[in-house]
Amino acid sequence: MDIYNKKTYYYDLPEELIAQHPMEPRDMSRLLVYHKDTNQIEHKIFRDIIDYLKPGDVLVINNTKVIPARLFGKKAETNAKIEVLLLKRHNLTDWEVLIKPTKRVKVGTEIIFSNELACVVNSVKDFGSCEITFKFDGVFEEILDRIGEMPLPHYIKEKCEDKSRYNTVYSKIDGSSAAPTAGLHFTKELLQKIKDKGIIITEVLLHVGLGTFRPVSENNILNHKMHTEYYEVTKESADIINKAKREGRRVIAVGTTSIRTLESVWAEHGKMIACHGNTNIFIYPGFKFNVVDGIITNFHLPESTLIMLVSAFLGVENTLNMYNIAVKEKYRFFSFGDATLLI
Repeated sequence: MDIYNKKTYYYDLPEELIAQHPMEPRDMSRLLVYHKDTNQIEHKIFRDIIDYLKPGDVLVINNTKVIPARLFGKKAETNAKIEVLLLKRHNLTDWEVLIKPTKRVKVGTEIIFSNELACVVNSVKDFGSCEITFKFDGVFEEILDRIGEMPLPHYIKEKCEDKSRYNTVYSKIDGSSAAPTAGLHFTKELLQKIKDKGIIITEVLLHVGLGTFRPVSENNILNHKMHTEYYEVTKESADIINKAKREGRRVIAVGTTSIRTLESVWAEHGKMIACHGNTNIFIYPGFKFNVVDGIITNFHLPESTLIMLVSAFLGVENTLNMYNIAVKEKYRFFSFGDATLLI
């Protein structure tokens, strides 16, 4: 098995298993529990997760909030339709974005979204990435909330009418272009029960952008270049995690974005510290986890960096075996799908 070949991470997924709607209530999604020490698999409901968490465990959540980052506009000169996905904000007016179709724009192209919002393209880079400057009349965030759409992945065919369902119940800080989907399964009531059991919940921030969902195009995954995503860790969270590691208590990350934040900071500093910055960490088999002892995550796309991250934690064969069992058991896949607990 070639762990550096993209095709190693392929599995067959029937299209009907791609979830199109979120589960109601959130914590009634299914949960596949994978025990690393025995390779045992259990099939549960997400709210059962509390039975696998111990007093003293630290549960790390990502408090980013998805913005209505998808905008539809027209070129000022030709009226050609243009789609813009906001990725990363640089300042009040300037953003890194994805533009489709890229071939329709060049430096200087003006795109009109409404009578109160337009933009000008400043540069065109690879993979459809562009730098733009917005021109607007009013408060940008209010305009975006009115005319922007939630940036659901391409495999979800229906519009998300309730914007809150593509955010976690603990989302706080605007800035993501995609949801940290593992967290979508938690309700406020379940989080309170977890706290009441003596599990410590602490927060980090990573704004989900192109680094998380850009496909791997290179056959040799070592040639894949991750885009950067912005993260923050507070002193309180750093202290909680460091203390847990010193005392041998488990740190369980909710989602791949939390993992990438934790492991990025530890790799740079040898411990958790209060900091912020940009990470392009790419976690694939052979990676040594320094912080994370358990993972809560959804089922990810074949050949994606996210299934490679799971494979780094479980091993490639174990991961593919788990995914094939999930297909056979008809779990729901991807952003609005079911969850796994890897412990």
